[in-house]
Amino acid sequence: MKNNSIDLVDLDLARAKSINSEFHTLFIEDRSERKIPVNDAEKTYQIIPKYRIFRVYISSFSEIKKGLHAVFNELRKAASNDHLELRINSGGGYVREGQQFFNVMLEKFSGRTTAYLDNVGYSMGALLFCMAEKRVIYPYSDLMFHDYAHGVMGKGGNVKSRVKHSSRTMKQFFHDIVVRQNFLTESEFKEMLLGKDFWMNAKEMCQRGIATHVVISGEIISAKDFLKLLKRKKKAEKKQAENSDQISEQKVTEKKLSKKKVKK
Repeated sequence: MKNNSIDLVDLDLARAKSINSEFHTLFIEDRSERKIPVNDAEKTYQIIPKYRIFRVYISSFSEIKKGLHAVFNELRKAASNDHLELRINSGGGYVREGQQFFNVMLEKFSGRTTAYLDNVGYSMGALLFCMAEKRVIYPYSDLMFHDYAHGVMGKGGNVKSRVKHSSRTMKQFFHDIVVRQNFLTESEFKEMLLGKDFWMNAKEMCQRGIATHVVISGEIISAKDFLKLLKRKKKAEKKQAENSDQISEQKVTEKKLSKKKVKK
């Protein structure tokens, strides 16, 4: 009976550390105080006080229930030194919902946000990824920007004014997140508004500065180092191909010489 009680307590604590909405899940992880050596001779340290990591797994931005309210409410309980980590694997959804995440990031986690592109970030998923200060991808992460889709019902005049207003605010929001950070050029942004989709792999995300870091073999390296790694890999593959061609040519030459000797 005692053991069962302990198990139930542990289960309650685990549940208290995670909150589920319809498409997103929040986990809270405690980090202990740390001492980082500054000067070994003088035995001085920089103390990093204990803090919490609020880790949110992001899926579709299409909530129709109230579970997301609990997630946002918990995020707003964050202290001034807590961190936000977003794990994004999203095909997109409602922009307004994504803007709620953006508002929480500005309000409670400014300067302390990290986003991981676990697999794909399309549409609103791509925008949310771009909102974080540190943006981490994997070699096969995939990202896509495009213009928003919109639908309105009502009286003709009301529909017209609402569409005009939404178009203006959405355009400015997207521009502030993506163009001001030079992830898309002004020219590309205009193309996007005309219907063009911009698809990007890991290499292009690093080249554009969208990704700041890449996970390789269990380590996080800078985007610049990843690009250097790709360059070295391409050079090595080219050299290997050249060597292979040389070996093939050598074999052909040897075969020809062998045939000549046989004729003689």
